[in-house]
Amino acid sequence: MAILHSVSYGTGTPLVFIGSLGSTTDMWLPQLDALHKDFRVIAVDHRGHGLSEVIHQTPTVADLAEDVLETLDSLGVEEFGVVGLSLGGAVAQYLAATSPRVTKAAFICTAAKFGEPQGWYDRAAATRENGTASLAEAVIERWFSPIWLENNPASRDHFEAMVASTPSEGYALCCEALATWDFSDRLQEITVPVLTIAGADDPSTPPATLQIIADGVAGESTAKVLSPAAHVPTIEQPAEVTALLAAHFA
Repeated sequence: MAILHSVSYGTGTPLVFIGSLGSTTDMWLPQLDALHKDFRVIAVDHRGHGLSEVIHQTPTVADLAEDVLETLDSLGVEEFGVVGLSLGGAVAQYLAATSPRVTKAAFICTAAKFGEPQGWYDRAAATRENGTASLAEAVIERWFSPIWLENNPASRDHFEAMVASTPSEGYALCCEALATWDFSDRLQEITVPVLTIAGADDPSTPPATLQIIADGVAGESTAKVLSPAAHVPTIEQPAEVTALLAAHFA
């Protein structure tokens, strides 16, 4: 397991943010700025992403969850709320189901199962062969709606560079973690209060995919859909996402 690179602000109840494949803690900047006065906000980089080291073994989502718990141990955090987006949402589902330290959870643009395994193995192979820079433009066009990309060229460049700077092996190994992820039959193990947030324009995890999670958990759940928004509404609809999180974790 690994202690991950993290950023932490504020002194309130801990709220942990876990991002997508190919992201860094920058995915959460609007929420970290807005919520640090009411919570201790902590964002992490997955292993092999951002400033976290590459570990040269194929992880499971359970391994990635253990990384988060080890990191929180190093920060002196016991109970916490968890917010996960995409890959981070898978990790957050696992934590919410298995760790008694989780008090509430929010799952953003994620899934209990992301397509078929072969697609992820193919993407891992392509990443190792061609590098993350070869994927960055296509990834960003799934992350954000066309009108947002047109109106925010500087931010587009920033997030393309984020994806392109992800170590190819770190990205590929996390693709392989998603290949083996299927929590469809375990959603009922999640008994804490759950918020799901979907992007109306998300081609990767459309609203129906988030509704499956909201309907499947055993705890109280609330499902929200934001529009316009694609796969990363934390950046595209920051005020709306922040308000929903603040209300849910209050």
